[in-house]
Amino acid sequence: MRFATFNVLHGRTLQDGRPVSVPPAQAGLPLADAVAALDADVLALQELDRFQKRSGHMDQAHVAAEAADAREWRYASAVHGRAVPGRGWLLDPSAPELRVHGPHDAPAQDEVPSHGIALLSRLPVREWRARRFAPAPSAMPLRVPGRPGLTVVRDQPRAALAAVTAAERGLLTVVAVHLSFVPGWNIRQLLAVREWIADLPRPHVLLGDLNLIGPIPRVVLGTAEILAPKAGRGATLCAGSCPHEQSVRPTGLGGWREPARVRTYPSHRPVVQFDHVLVSGACRCAPLAASAPRMPVSDHRPVVVDLPW
Repeated sequence: MRFATFNVLHGRTLQDGRPVSVPPAQAGLPLADAVAALDADVLALQELDRFQKRSGHMDQAHVAAEAADAREWRYASAVHGRAVPGRGWLLDPSAPELRVHGPHDAPAQDEVPSHGIALLSRLPVREWRARRFAPAPSAMPLRVPGRPGLTVVRDQPRAALAAVTAAERGLLTVVAVHLSFVPGWNIRQLLAVREWIADLPRPHVLLGDLNLIGPIPRVVLGTAEILAPKAGRGATLCAGSCPHEQSVRPTGLGGWREPARVRTYPSHRPVVQFDHVLVSGACRCAPLAASAPRMPVSDHRPVVVDLPW
């Protein structure tokens, strides 16, 4: 099975490392091409637009689902409002809460524009969950693509999606997230996600832009399971039958591991890993492949992992 996560920067292409707008006549095409090239069975996408002017007033989650040939998908809105160049977000107070859309919703251009995440699956989904996280109370100076120096940026609400999917060897839970860029606040959100999915079938596969570098997410989650062992127990998917299983057997905790340690940001010359695929409760199978290919869109690279499930 192939798992992937990709922060798509609302489908914008890059030129000399800087994002540029896609012509209206081509809106959606670079994003669709990128998603199709990933050929993932389960794909998490971050920084997706829904009916925003900057991305051609398109439902980007729907476009991505068609390109991925994913019949099961959900889009969760984190921010409701219009993105205005040079002014940031003009929020719409009429839709302040989380909204979730899927393949059975008829797209309506008169709906409130939004920004959020999506989870796409070629596997059957038995259960969906969604939640929203409040933004951090403080702003931070950040490097913003296309702007020189540092820009003080306020945090946004964040969303998470979870799907209990039916794989060939049993059920597994896949989670898509995009965490805050504010240090400490993102760790708090990560631990909240772990608790939120604790009662869902294992293995757990966490996909997303965590805004945490290197081994930090794995260490945080692993430490939490050691401190709360009951929440970490669960059956393994492979149950000892995987021919690719390593000599180290899974513990009762299931453990959290990261099969792909790759640099993902910035896409033209990556130096850090913000984007992660983390696995818990499965046998310690070596990945068949793991990569962070450069794509025609976004300032991030996706993480792609093939696991022998």
